[in-house]
Amino acid sequence: MYLVGTLNLVAKITFLYDREKGANSMSDEKRDQPATGGPPPGDANSDQPDYHYPPYITLAHLFHAPSGWAIHNRTMGQYVLQYVVEGRADYPVNGHLYATVKGDLLFHRPGEPHSILTLEGEPYVCLSFVFHFGANEFPIRQLFGETHLLGNYAGTELEKKLNRLVHLYRQPELSAQLQAQGLLLEVLGEAAAGLNRTQASSAAEDRTKAKLLLLQNYIRDHYAENVQHGDLERIAGLSRNYIIVQFKRQFGITPMQYLTWVRIQKARELALQTNLSISEIAGEVGYADVHTFGKMFKKKTGTSLSQFCSALVTYKV
Repeated sequence: MYLVGTLNLVAKITFLYDREKGANSMSDEKRDQPATGGPPPGDANSDQPDYHYPPYITLAHLFHAPSGWAIHNRTMGQYVLQYVVEGRADYPVNGHLYATVKGDLLFHRPGEPHSILTLEGEPYVCLSFVFHFGANEFPIRQLFGETHLLGNYAGTELEKKLNRLVHLYRQPELSAQLQAQGLLLEVLGEAAAGLNRTQASSAAEDRTKAKLLLLQNYIRDHYAENVQHGDLERIAGLSRNYIIVQFKRQFGITPMQYLTWVRIQKARELALQTNLSISEIAGEVGYADVHTFGKMFKKKTGTSLSQFCSALVTYKV
């Protein structure tokens, strides 16, 4: 009995020693972890899994905002992705107001002050993701620059990935954790690629608009000449069909319709300000044949140029 009691006592002492040693070891590990980029108090989810490498996801959930809910001038110590599932909300970030709607994906960085302001009578349902990269440097600024609104992804594959990320985050298995981390990196990569495409498209649109303005100015300056589509193609370096489609999209009429409009305005101006005959006016605005000019003028305005002039004289009298 004495021997058994002694063995039990030794075992108990050994257990207590091992437990204390383990606790001290864990404390040392926590002290040794670098603080740079890590989650500050209050940002991390207490239920988060123990990730073995970045990105470290500290929150991924679906949030239904109650009526009147709002956040004012909050700052986070980690990166945040906020995806609007339903409804609308005003989302000021670092002095820029974003009126977010369904499908909008918003991103902000550690330390950026932001608010989330729901609108009266409007629901607000969102997916929220909070994450960081620990001490590891990640080229976020190379991906997004200073951009906050990354685009609208309603009904896209990226939206499905965001929903799946929330589901995986709640699973305890290591395999789910790895998939969640991979999905987050995919989302960041796809959003960056989409942003690049948008910016490239915007730059291309700006170049096209500049060429269309060049064509508009050319037509306005050369209305008295025999302007042809070939002239416009040569000046803009664009195809005929593309010019017609884009010109109409930009100005509401085709290039030739614009040429006719300019000629009509100039003919009216000459009729009012000069003593030129109708035949001379026709020549001044690019028509060698006065009859062709007369038909065009009446078709477009509903009256002949002579009737237009008579009406003005009668009005003056």
